[in-house]
Amino acid sequence: MHTDTERCVRAVRSKDARFDGWFFTAVLTTRIYCRPSCPVVPPKPENMVFYPSAAACQQAGFRACKRCRPDTSPGSPEWNARADAVARAMRLIRDGVVDREGVPGLAARLGYSTRQIERQLLAELGAGPLALARAQRAQTARLLIETTALPMADVAFAAGFASVRTFNDTVREVFALAPSELRARATRSARGAGGPPPAPGVIALRLPYRAPLNPDNLFGHLAATAVPGVEEWRDGAYRRTLDLPHGHGIVALTPHPDHIACRLSLTDPRDLTLAISRCRWMLDLDADPVAVDDQLRTDPLLAPLVDKAPGRRVPRTVDAAEFAVRAVLGQQVSTAAARTHAARLVAAHGTAVDDPEGGLTHLFPGPGRLAALDPEALALPRSRRTTLTTLIGALAGGSLRLGPDSDWDEARAGLSLLPGFGPWTVEVIAMRALGDPDAFLATDLGVRRAAAVLGLPATPAALTARAAAWRPWRAYAVQYLWATDSHPVNHLPA
Repeated sequence: MHTDTERCVRAVRSKDARFDGWFFTAVLTTRIYCRPSCPVVPPKPENMVFYPSAAACQQAGFRACKRCRPDTSPGSPEWNARADAVARAMRLIRDGVVDREGVPGLAARLGYSTRQIERQLLAELGAGPLALARAQRAQTARLLIETTALPMADVAFAAGFASVRTFNDTVREVFALAPSELRARATRSARGAGGPPPAPGVIALRLPYRAPLNPDNLFGHLAATAVPGVEEWRDGAYRRTLDLPHGHGIVALTPHPDHIACRLSLTDPRDLTLAISRCRWMLDLDADPVAVDDQLRTDPLLAPLVDKAPGRRVPRTVDAAEFAVRAVLGQQVSTAAARTHAARLVAAHGTAVDDPEGGLTHLFPGPGRLAALDPEALALPRSRRTTLTTLIGALAGGSLRLGPDSDWDEARAGLSLLPGFGPWTVEVIAMRALGDPDAFLATDLGVRRAAAVLGLPATPAALTARAAAWRPWRAYAVQYLWATDSHPVNHLPA
């Protein structure tokens, strides 16, 4: 979008927050870059240039606006809606792969050479993978500076910088303030707001999103399907444990009218960026609800559902392998039974954690730990045991990879080869674990019931044909169809 100058100028002049994260406005006279909704008086059009990423702005020598804080705007929805190499690369960078494995690791995961990936990212985003990862590190550093009392040296290494000097230089360059000045400003703001400081060891922050956001199905689904010990709904917040590269974490997410309040407790602050990324992914916070809803409203049978409660998101997961296991446990059983099966698996194979603020007890076991389970100990039909153990073996052995780097079509093909994987299981994993916005559960009982009530075709084949008009947002259409039922997954818990 950043190449459409006239459209970008209109968005800046109208301070349209819907375009935050889609592009960034750099001002030639001040050398500052802003989000489109920046509250300051817009500059003259001839003084504006537009970039597709904060990293591109920083690489061109612009610093972040202190008023609108463009580095904290919602992420571009483009990277969640596309399946090409650039989109997959962006999802991996956001997931911290460059920091952990370097650019060669990023390229290897995507099956391209380092030069190919750098060239593609530079052509589309105006910055290469190192610059994009650096911009992410700067944002993480800012969060740690402003929300914790960690010494600056600890902040530097937790944010992924190789040295304190690099950390200091980057913060000054990106924010035009020294780290100590950023912390002083944040302390004054918190004192003025009158809010209590976070508890020791807890990082409190706001997760922005594009309005509207309907929290009912999003938090309702996560709470209703919560695995005891791993997830819970407590005091108006969805809480869960996180298995992270350097340790574990516990997150509490609370919906508010203009943001999601996030409270993170981490055993190692180096996992902050990844934890935030996975929470945003789980809540689908980088979606463009206006574009989605406008497309779905073109169907006169769906339009009343969208108008009644716009802004539905697709509830996802923090770990694709975890969700795949849970999808198998949930085949042809009730929500309560699926939770019971998962809770038994967690109690037997999960890693214990301590949760002083609630009732969380374990991490969900990964494929490596589950590979040693005894199938005979599972209270499941024999065919379901075979399905589960085959899936676990494929995930643990690496023949099946599910994650932000997954090619959606290849993942579907791989899942379909496993015994016991029919269209419903494959599509629900594509929708909630892989994030394909066009995944469609034509055989789902709830979808078919809603279709019958609305007068949509009843058979899966006919319904799929009718749903072609909803593309590429059929996963969101599923949320609206499910919402016609009174199931607890469709309601924000009391």
